[in-house]
Amino acid sequence: MPDNPEQAPKRTDVNELGEFGLIEHLTQGFPLHNRSSIKGVGDDAAVIDNDGLLTLVSTDLLVEGVHFDLMYSPLKHLGYKSIVVNLSDIYAMNAYPRQVTVSIALSNRFSVEALDELYAGIRAACEHYQVDLVGGDTASSPRGLIISVTAIGQGEKDKLAYRNGARVGDLICITGNLGAAYLGLQILEREKRLYLENPGIQPELEGHDYLIGRILKPEARRDMIEMFAKNRLVPTAMIDVSDGLSSDLLHICHQSGVGAVIEESGVPIHPDAQLQALQFQLDPITCALSGGEDYELLFTIRPEDVDRVKYLPDIYIAGEIVPAADGVKLHTKGGHIHPIEAQGWKHFGSAK
Repeated sequence: MPDNPEQAPKRTDVNELGEFGLIEHLTQGFPLHNRSSIKGVGDDAAVIDNDGLLTLVSTDLLVEGVHFDLMYSPLKHLGYKSIVVNLSDIYAMNAYPRQVTVSIALSNRFSVEALDELYAGIRAACEHYQVDLVGGDTASSPRGLIISVTAIGQGEKDKLAYRNGARVGDLICITGNLGAAYLGLQILEREKRLYLENPGIQPELEGHDYLIGRILKPEARRDMIEMFAKNRLVPTAMIDVSDGLSSDLLHICHQSGVGAVIEESGVPIHPDAQLQALQFQLDPITCALSGGEDYELLFTIRPEDVDRVKYLPDIYIAGEIVPAADGVKLHTKGGHIHPIEAQGWKHFGSAK
């Protein structure tokens, strides 16, 4: 607390601006990046010209206490992440996001300055991914913060990748690495528990930048969609890994009516995640299978396209699509075979 009260951070009550004044305040200075965005914020509806391309729409809801904890999630990071998790859904269709809408419901504990931080993160994500904020709404909430983001994208009809296109014999590929976000979350939860037990304690986060960054400020794999286009590759099926490899692979298998075999040795896990999992006495492959929030891409390709991917960076061939009767299974490094079940975050007793 500053000695001089005049040095205290300014706190503006949102009621001073009113609903429309608040929306105008938060959304001013958001430039339009896409020629498809004809009209953005400021009218009764946004106007989008998709010029013959197919339109994709995806919506996510982030609820305080369920999807994020403000004890360790900075508002700017949260704003950035709220955009990224929605853009990831559009990229997972092998398409490009162009516009977003952002709606928030908030309690009276949030000031205008706090919302400025949230929207600074939203603006940073829009700038980085070249998407346009074209609408949204605000409302009061009896408690906490709720963020709803809708992403609107464009895709070519013959290049979209659905979850139902995997066929027997297709190869299963994974981008980046899995399990790091879950382990970053466990570090933050550990430090939160220690702080609540002893508020004077300093958090021990040194050396965990990568893992914590993966949970607080994830990135969507736009680079992969650009790489697919450059190499004339269209996945037969694709999904982003938001619920864990096991759950998301099962989504593809269910929608496509197939089974799958995953080789443990083919699942990419970052060295920091490997080490942290062992320190927490967890199996690294379990973290990759059931962790979630990695926002990598899980996709399948035709066998004849293997030469298009095997030399591309940050893509790993992890398994094969098999008949549905064979089930969905993991081949461990020790030679054992285990059925893969949809554990997701519930496996660890955590909320997504």
